Amino acid sequence: MEDLRSRVAYLQGLSAGMDLSPESKEGRLLGGIIDVLNDFADSFGRLEEAHGQLEDYLESIDEDLYTLEDEIYDQDDDQEQAEYMEVKCPRCGETVCFDAGIVEDDDVIEVTCPNCDEVVFINDDRFEAADEPEMLEGRACGGEEEDDI
Repeated sequence: MEDLRSRVAYLQGLSAGMDLSPESKEGRLLGGIIDVLNDFADSFGRLEEAHGQLEDYLESIDEDLYTLEDEIYDQDDDQEQAEYMEVKCPRCGETVCFDAGIVEDDDVIEVTCPNCDEVVFINDDRFEAADEPEMLEGRACGGEEEDDI
């Protein structure tokens, strides 16, 4: 930035040393060009200052976001891992995952396959699935869960 201002000052000195009359066409043209260059140097200086402030602000936002992410993910790690059950649909073969808490629920809940709507699990003792549910801990399943009461 200072380099740009010093170069404009050098041009002003050169134009003053040319002994051009400020009222002549050449003198007015050269003076106008140097004035415009000086305005550009000032604008550029203000832009550089604003850019520096913006970089500082962005760094502070980035640090705050990092701290927030760290707090959120630490809380998630402290919480109990969710348990899922997995069963294969007898009709289409789709793997269906659902919350293991359904097994202990007092209400009768049917879990259906999201692909073909076949009932794959009912939480009463009478239902026999073609595939026994498998307990999974803390793993998100690819299939979706669907509860029908």
